[in-house]
Amino acid sequence: MFKALDGRSPQEEYMDDFDAGGKELEEALRHLRLLNRIFAASGPVLSGVKELWRRSGCPNDLHVMDIGAGSGELNRRILRWADRNGIRIRMTLVDMTDEACREASRIFTDEPRVRAIRRNVFDVAESAADMLICSQFLHHFPDERLAEVTGHMLKSARLGIVISDIHRHWLAWSAVWLAARIFSKNRYIRHDGPLSVAKGFQAKDWNRLSEAIKQHGSYDLKYRWKPLFRYTVVIFKKGHAGNKC
Repeated sequence: MFKALDGRSPQEEYMDDFDAGGKELEEALRHLRLLNRIFAASGPVLSGVKELWRRSGCPNDLHVMDIGAGSGELNRRILRWADRNGIRIRMTLVDMTDEACREASRIFTDEPRVRAIRRNVFDVAESAADMLICSQFLHHFPDERLAEVTGHMLKSARLGIVISDIHRHWLAWSAVWLAARIFSKNRYIRHDGPLSVAKGFQAKDWNRLSEAIKQHGSYDLKYRWKPLFRYTVVIFKKGHAGNKC
């Protein structure tokens, strides 16, 4: 069974079917927020944002765009971090589904610094934000498209991008399989949760991506393993370093 985790699964998740959705997907987004809290998904994202911010000279104004944001709740920690550091931040949450955009707009209804828009990643304009971030988004793409997706996000970011995604490991798969069945009866969660781990990454995948994106420009890719079975990947645009801070 676990031998299959040696390589990334090519199977599609239910959430990749944009013709489906409705109330069942809205419920899945709510349950996913719970699972993200259980598995501490916001920590690796914030870690990457801090690193890219420091390498860019600690700018006081920052526009962050979250690609494949879902309901976007992970960004609450980024907003609190910005407040503590006196950063004037604005955030754009980008997702392909109406359901996710509605959930995000509801969650951040009293937060004027955050807006949600429905858009495909490939429709995001060049230099659209200072940094693009994505959490559990890149694994939705097959190996042969990873460099393409990452390259487009780099064009859309002035400073660089932060990727947080799942470590493909049998322990992570087992934990997510169990948690999905304890906390949800939603078919999206029960099917897509374990599958997302099988579609996740290992160090060799990030090394291949680092080589592949060289065709798109001069970038510095650094990845680190983070609890609980996550990777933080920071891709910095060389030549955009700011003053030390």
